Amino acid sequence: MRETSVDFEISGMSCAACVARLEKVLSRLDGVDSVSVNLATGRAHLEMVGGAARAQDVIDAVGKAGFEARLYRDDPDDASTRARERNRARETERVMFLVAAAASLPLMWDMVAHMAGLPGTIAPLWQLAIGSLIQFGPGLRFYRGAWTALRSGYGTMDTLVALGTSAAFLISAWRVVMGETGQGLYFESAAVVITLVLLGKLLEAGARDRAGNAIRALMSLRPDMALRERDDGTRTEEVPASELRTGDVVRVRPGALVPADGVVIEGRSLVNESLLTGESVPVLREETARVIGGSLAVDGALRVRLTATGQETTLARMIRLVESAQAAKAPVQRLVDRIAAVFVPVVVLLAGITFAIWWFALGSHETAITAAVSVLVIACPCALGLATPTAVMVGTGLGARHGILIRDAEALERLSGVDTVVFDKTGTLTTGHPELVDYRSATDPNADTEKEYLLEIAGSLQQSATHPLAAALRTAAQEHGLTPLPVEDFHQEPGYGITACLDGRRFWLGSRAYMRRIGAGGAPEAETLAAGMEARGCTTVWMAAAPLNGSGDRGAPRTGLADAGPSAPAPVLLGLFMLADPPRANAAGAVRALETLGVRSIMLTGDSLPVARAIAQQVSIGDVRAGVLPEGKAETIRDLRAQGAVVAMAGDGINDAPALAEADVGIAMGGGSDAAMETAAITLMRSSPALVPDAISLSRATLRRIRINLFWAFAYNVVAIPLAALGVLSPMIAGAAMAASSVSVVSSSLLLRRWRPE
Repeated sequence: MRETSVDFEISGMSCAACVARLEKVLSRLDGVDSVSVNLATGRAHLEMVGGAARAQDVIDAVGKAGFEARLYRDDPDDASTRARERNRARETERVMFLVAAAASLPLMWDMVAHMAGLPGTIAPLWQLAIGSLIQFGPGLRFYRGAWTALRSGYGTMDTLVALGTSAAFLISAWRVVMGETGQGLYFESAAVVITLVLLGKLLEAGARDRAGNAIRALMSLRPDMALRERDDGTRTEEVPASELRTGDVVRVRPGALVPADGVVIEGRSLVNESLLTGESVPVLREETARVIGGSLAVDGALRVRLTATGQETTLARMIRLVESAQAAKAPVQRLVDRIAAVFVPVVVLLAGITFAIWWFALGSHETAITAAVSVLVIACPCALGLATPTAVMVGTGLGARHGILIRDAEALERLSGVDTVVFDKTGTLTTGHPELVDYRSATDPNADTEKEYLLEIAGSLQQSATHPLAAALRTAAQEHGLTPLPVEDFHQEPGYGITACLDGRRFWLGSRAYMRRIGAGGAPEAETLAAGMEARGCTTVWMAAAPLNGSGDRGAPRTGLADAGPSAPAPVLLGLFMLADPPRANAAGAVRALETLGVRSIMLTGDSLPVARAIAQQVSIGDVRAGVLPEGKAETIRDLRAQGAVVAMAGDGINDAPALAEADVGIAMGGGSDAAMETAAITLMRSSPALVPDAISLSRATLRRIRINLFWAFAYNVVAIPLAALGVLSPMIAGAAMAASSVSVVSSSLLLRRWRPE
């Protein structure tokens, strides 16, 4: 059976130890190839044989491990259900915290009064009653988690909190029952620890929610209803957006969201695409223009024929990519996972050693209790577990808001180390919309005879071609009122050009290298003209022709010269077309921004060297690799990596897909081919090279934040555990520090939101 990816929602996780335990359990299941559990998002991603058909096996295994799981579904209804459940859980946590806080106040007052010699102390039995209320009310969640972990043979944050607070509570309860109230009671320590941990969890959850704001903002763009035209086109009906199908015609009123991807067939409006592409200025969309589902029609009405609906829309793909990136685990997290797997048992052992030393070796029973409890409470793997995924959540969400889609956390980490960016030329550094500047007869460049015939043939040959230059020739032919002629035996050779049969002859249209390959000769005057135009940045397209079967009749078509007989005439150059594809306005700025980041830029193109150099000079790129075929692009990337460079490849065409796959990080430009977008690790929602340095800057900022988080998470435990063992920290301070550690890590990740594009 084929392996598929399946996601599950997991509830009940409290720390990195839970993650390690779940991954260990799930990886043992038959058919599971890989598993990644994310604490921040509460999701588990599995690559498994059978996919959703085996979901129940996963749910059962998660249940036995002490957690709850359900299959994750990417649809608006399920998202709404998850939001409601999240809000209910949050409200329950808030109530539990308020109960614990209110009940803890009398115990805290009693402690302060006792230390200050003030009246108002609470009787021991009342302290026992209040402590019991907190311990087995709001604190019950820690016992449940600890018992579940114990049954499965591992420890978690709940284990540490339950052990620490239970020790303080039980010793105090024993002394009250036995009448030994002259000695210290620790009800306030247990109560305050529970209260502070609950507060920390509440603040942490709120911060994690803010980290996921970007994905919720995208989901909010999915309209519930749409105005669909009926078959006669005269009336509309309001239908759920989920019922729309490709080919439907919908009407979008001013101020309404476009329900799905489509093409405008009537109307004119400024459209706000800021949340989808990061472009803050509304763009004009009119007849024949593409619109993205989720964009907002600002000031005009549109009729749109849908080209993609449901899970195939750009918005749905964006949501899947961002969710996938936020649920994935960065490579830097692996060390944390290994530590978390043994963290709790080691802490319990340290607490036992601390107790034994103070009790037996030093004879200080009071300190033995408080120090052991403090060690248990203060040492929590929560901060370690949240350090990486919360930063990834914020970073990928921030990228999506600025038009940068990051496929997974691994790509984010690789991108931060990039030192070389290889740019494709056409459509990446240039606008990708070349225009025909001039065209001449190859035999007599200064003559105007036969020019119209040449353009008619070129426009006809390019009807089935996909290269941007083909669109320019088709458009020029249409503007001259030329009707395309029927062609036969069309064949496209990537990197070279096209060939087809037309008007009793076989024609070839493509690069100079293509002409050399087929043996087309002659036209020295045209060569001189082409050289001059290429030096100015124009791309030249050449046309050659030969009679079919050596005669003027059509005969059997052929795809090249390999099957031609020895008497077949050689192709003869007929003409050349000069097309200009200007650089994008922000291309030079993007290259300068990369230099500021310490990243070198290389232009890689199949165009001729003079054209490539002319464009490179305009965008300030000094390293140019021209005349490179699609397979050669991937080889060039391989050579750069072999020299030790960490390479990102930015391109937009089908021809770029092999190079995008070969690079350390592939970057697909917005508006590019689906093949490029599927291959690339990074997708830019706008065809703007300026987003390339922005993506690198964002990845570096995210990795820097991850390292800061991990440093403080480790440093906190390295410093705090010895202090607790030495008896310097009381259990209450330990509880506050433990709660603060998790909140501080998530808050640190939220500081990423201050990042701005270069």
